[in-house]
This record gives sequence, structure tokens and C-alpha cells, in this order.
Amino acid sequence: MANFIKLFFLFFFFQQLIFSNGQNNVVKGGYWFRDSGLSLNNIDSTLFTHLFCAFANLNPQSNQLVISPEDQDSFRQFTSIVMRKNPSVKTLLSIGGGRANRTAYGIMARTTNSRKSFIDSSIKLARQLGFHGLDLDWEYPESTIDMTNLGILLDDFRAAINTEARNSGKASLFLTSAVSNTPRVNGLNYPVQSVARNLDWLNVMSYDFYGPNWSPSQTNSHAQLFDPVSHVSGSDGTASWIQAGVSAQKLVLGIPFYGYAWQLVNANNHGLRAPANGKSNAGSIDDGSMTYNQIKNYIVQNRATTVYNATIVGDYCYSGNTWISYDDTQSVRNKVTYVKGRKLRGYFAWHVAADQNWLLSKTASQTWGASPQAVK
Repeated sequence: MANFIKLFFLFFFFQQLIFSNGQNNVVKGGYWFRDSGLSLNNIDSTLFTHLFCAFANLNPQSNQLVISPEDQDSFRQFTSIVMRKNPSVKTLLSIGGGRANRTAYGIMARTTNSRKSFIDSSIKLARQLGFHGLDLDWEYPESTIDMTNLGILLDDFRAAINTEARNSGKASLFLTSAVSNTPRVNGLNYPVQSVARNLDWLNVMSYDFYGPNWSPSQTNSHAQLFDPVSHVSGSDGTASWIQAGVSAQKLVLGIPFYGYAWQLVNANNHGLRAPANGKSNAGSIDDGSMTYNQIKNYIVQNRATTVYNATIVGDYCYSGNTWISYDDTQSVRNKVTYVKGRKLRGYFAWHVAADQNWLLSKTASQTWGASPQAVK
């Protein structure tokens, strides 16, 4: 009888441990950068489990991770400030990003010594600044050799993180990466085995499928969850990562807090995939992008018509010759429901400053806490 009682309590203990770890494994993520328009003190960290501070970068001469002088104060204060409102939030120092010198990363990853310099400096910097992890955003390797070396870099990174944690007695740093929507980008295959083995999770950038600069002749949803026509979508992307060998529990779906504005050829033809003529003046000068708060203001000021498309799970609005693709609350709600239903690790937002009064962030967080509904 005594043995039975012991076994019962052991079973209960491990069940609680598993449950607890499962809860801690959820990712409600968001990226922030200093000149995004949102001050560090105004981040509502209660809506997130993980926050990413972007971006530290690679010094190509020393192969060490560095922070620009103008970012140093905010990076140094990031963890302590966001933990004031949410003591359980975890922070990650994000590296690289879309504007980083991708060639420099390829050169760094070629040799053992340069990789070691980069990795050791990254771990040291993360510890010095109080971050809980590192997020590698190499967007994107430019050759097959780069992809191979990315796999080696991740092997080395994981080994160094494990060694540092063992020697310091501290909890291991997280190691994550922002990756393309599919395991193949620009005709190159990611080193999937290394990615699956070494990363705690992948932030899958399930957006930028279409935009007025690179698909100017036709409007389209830049972040659709489903696409029965071309199969370029968030669901197709996550399915391809799983099929390639990455566990669903290591996939975090990206949700954009921004959209793109096209110029319609004919204001009376304003549906999905309507003829277009590049970017609208409503968007930014460079790529036609607009933050969610800008889009919501545009809708009010221009009395734009809004449309939610349940087939693709995506929103758009139009006024005159301007047509804008974006995600509103219903799209965000259904994307998070999809993530829960497919037992993915969670979701992340790029970027938190683009929200309007935390509307999308609250919608996502509250949906995760609600009972899942079927989203096929």
C-alpha cells in the first residue's frame, strides 16, 4: 500500500511538472525596436510571454556581436523595464534582421574561429544585458554553402550555450531564429535537421507573400492564412516545415501588425487580386507598407470600405484607387485559434509599436486563453 501511495504521488508530481512546462512553453511573442515610435516604458508586456529586442548586429571586422551606440541605453534597460509590468516575461536579444549585411554573416559562418568569436560575444552580450535568450535573424543565406554553414553555426551555438549554462550555473539561454515561411527560400533549402535539433523554436515569418513593390500588377493578401489557389499562405508554410521534419511544437506563427497599399487600376474593381499599378501614395515611400494604426486611421479618415475574407483569413480595405491588405481583429483571432488547434508553439507579432491601443495584441492574447474553435 505504501509503495502504491508513493507511485501515486510520483505520478502526480510528474504530471504537474509536465503541465507546468507545457504552460511555460507557450510563446506569445512580439518584436520591438528603438525607433519604432513606441517608447520602451510604454510596452504592455502583460500581453506577451516573450519580447524580442531588435537588432544587435555583426561587426564584419571582428566577427563579434555589437550594438549601435544609439541603441545601447535602451538595450541595456530592456529586460528590467518590461519585467516591471510582467515579471514572468522572457526577453531575447534579436540579431541581424532584414536590413543587415547578409554577406557578412555568410563570411562569418565559414570558419571555426569566426563562428566562435560571433557566438562567444553573443552569449556574453546577452548575459551582460540581462536577456534570457538570443534570436538569430539571418535574412537570408545567399548560397548552398551559406545554408550548410548556417547548420554548422547552429550546432556550435547550441553547444556553446549548453557549456556556458553548465559552467555558470544559470538557466540556458533560449536560442531561436526568424525564418522564411517555408524551409526553402530563394531556391535554397534550410539545414532543417540542424534547425530542428538546435533551436528552441522558429519564428516563421508568415507574411510579405505579396507587396506592391514585388507584385505590383495585382492586389493580394500579404499574410493570408490559407490560399486554395496558389498555396502561398501561413498554413502551407507551417505544414511544409512540419513535413520537412520540424516539430509543430517548435513553430511560432508570425502575425504582421502592418499591411501594404496598392494603387488600383480601376476604383470600381476593388476585390482580392484586382488589377493594380504598384504602390499607393497612402503607404510609405519605399515599399507601400502601413502600420496597423496608420491603416485604422486611414479607414476612418477616408471612410474606406473594409472586408474580411474568411476563405483566406485576411482583411483588406479600399477607398478610391487605394487598396490595402492587412490583418484586423478577426484575422488575428482566427490565426491564433489555428495555432492552438494545430498545437503550434505560439505566435509572434512584427512589430508591437504598430498596434493601435494594443487592440491586436489583446485580441491575440485573449484568444489564446479562450476555448479553441475549429479553423480548418
